[in-house]
Amino acid sequence: MNFLSNNNFFKTLLFASVIFTSQLFAQDKTTFSIETDPGTFAFSGYAFHARVTPAGWGHWELGAGIYSMEFPDLLVDTNPDNKDEGWSVTLDQGIGFFSNYFFNEENTGWFVGNQLAIQTYEVSNKSAGPGNASFTNLLIMPSGGYRWVPFKNGFYVQPWMGIGYTTKISGKTEVGSNSYEIAPILPFLTFHIGYKF
Repeated sequence: MNFLSNNNFFKTLLFASVIFTSQLFAQDKTTFSIETDPGTFAFSGYAFHARVTPAGWGHWELGAGIYSMEFPDLLVDTNPDNKDEGWSVTLDQGIGFFSNYFFNEENTGWFVGNQLAIQTYEVSNKSAGPGNASFTNLLIMPSGGYRWVPFKNGFYVQPWMGIGYTTKISGKTEVGSNSYEIAPILPFLTFHIGYKF
């Protein structure tokens, strides 16, 4: 049976397209939110994110952000090759792009998402002598979380976690004769606070 020559196939495709489009344009206004990750400030860094749900995009949210932090030993030691080796690691600058899909069309509750980021690091090691190394990596991180809106205004709290794949795209990781080993898999857990307009 040739579906391309079947008139019923095209009718079904047209019907499905109409249903999909009507759902896509169910939301009639664009909404914005700003948020931050308080944990980054606790580790001598910062995080600022802006997100948007364009009119007609329903459950979807897009965003971009910049962030920085000093890695605690717990994150450095995620890779056993670096554990107890004396490394100091600073994420100098991260620039990330995000997409989230909320199961609730109000963009609250459970969501799944993805992050694509370029991150620049600086590493040093006292046992290797003076100096440091810097490198840039690419991060791809599927994630999931929950957006909780405790009040009837736009304030929200958003715990989330992800497991990312990362790889070096430029720079070096050697300080003296020591080499900082980049873990290809990076687990991450945090929470954001934000406000939706």
